Amino acid sequence: MLPQEIIRKKRDRQRLTEAEIAFFVAGITSGGVSEGQIAAFAMAVFFNGMDMTERVALTRAMMRSGSVLDWSSLGLGGPVLDKHSTGGVGDKTSLILGPIMAACGTYVPMISGRGLGHTGGTLDKFDAIPGYRTAPDLGTFRDVVKQAGCAIIGQTADLAPADRRFYAIRDVTATVESIALITASILSKKLAAGLEGLVMDVKTGSGAFAAELEMARELADSIVRVANGAGVRTSALITDMNQVLGRTAGNALEMMEAIDCLKGEATDPRLLDCTLALAAELLVIGGKAADAREGRHMAERALADGRAAERFRRMVEGLGGPADILERPAHHLAPAPIVLPCYPEAAGRLLSMDVRAIGMAVVALGGGRVRPEDAIDHRVGLSEIAGLGEEIGPQRPIALVHAADAAAAEAAMERLRRAVRIVGEPGRNGPVVIEQLH
Repeated sequence: MLPQEIIRKKRDRQRLTEAEIAFFVAGITSGGVSEGQIAAFAMAVFFNGMDMTERVALTRAMMRSGSVLDWSSLGLGGPVLDKHSTGGVGDKTSLILGPIMAACGTYVPMISGRGLGHTGGTLDKFDAIPGYRTAPDLGTFRDVVKQAGCAIIGQTADLAPADRRFYAIRDVTATVESIALITASILSKKLAAGLEGLVMDVKTGSGAFAAELEMARELADSIVRVANGAGVRTSALITDMNQVLGRTAGNALEMMEAIDCLKGEATDPRLLDCTLALAAELLVIGGKAADAREGRHMAERALADGRAAERFRRMVEGLGGPADILERPAHHLAPAPIVLPCYPEAAGRLLSMDVRAIGMAVVALGGGRVRPEDAIDHRVGLSEIAGLGEEIGPQRPIALVHAADAAAAEAAMERLRRAVRIVGEPGRNGPVVIEQLH
């Protein structure tokens, strides 16, 4: 086979065989296919798409481009499950969900990513904990999964290496926004973790990659069909990202909010509802609950009796973090030197917010990356963020701004004021879970 003939075939809207896809992916991994050829292939797929059979073949080939974890030798005694989100602002559900699932008798080897654009990254939140290793050796990862029931780390070099090279080229050739390629990119890494079940959290709204509901439906449908076609039982929830999820945005601040939730303190209702809905769905997938209602009750009990918090503590300690993270989170999560309230230009009811702009305000504070090599200030961000429908004004700021200096705080305040609306048509403020796909 020749790479250029495979590119030509997809360029001409023809269906690729499993063997052709496997050959091309092997070339991506080995270097036998050039960057120009990868870019041309990505552009051909971007314009002409792939059917579900092709997507399954691409996902499997990318999954098999490196190691595929096998948990059978550990005798875990429970299903190996995971959750993935398409990303949003203030989305700290993974921090809470993993320990809940562990407390319910399942095992969660969660391979997570760093922040991308305006969306925060789960690994960046864990980097706010001193000593926590997001890149442990495989033996440590397996040990922590067995002992704590969950471990949240980054992608290792030998898990789906084809995706790493492929994504880097897509990122600079304007071919990221392809449903087929997004599906394969997400699932190749997740399936390489040796999962038996997966729940997808596909976000839609002003702070989501899929801003329009129809695109979120298309992406959710693709992921569910391809994952199930690849042999991993999967379902998806489409959830709302027309407002920040929870009351914080920024790494240490989100970690603090997640710990508060695990300890049963000051939990935002939308954050809790989203997390419990995902947990319930995953418990059904894993055969631990007969239906979503039973699954939700199981998750609620795991939070209420402290078992989920204890699993979080075990995970943090097992991966090098402090053993007293639950008792003394404020001691370990460094605060920003400047904390100032951001008041709106006029008082009124918060009708809508540009969540992407709020995420970019956190990036501008230093809480995210403009370039991949940028360092992150884990201290900065926003807390006490107002929700849709709430009154803001002299007695209630839009948020508290946590900044490295006064100038950065003032710049963030200007961004925040422009991002909220107290006049005009109200934004959507319905349930956090919009739809479910199996």
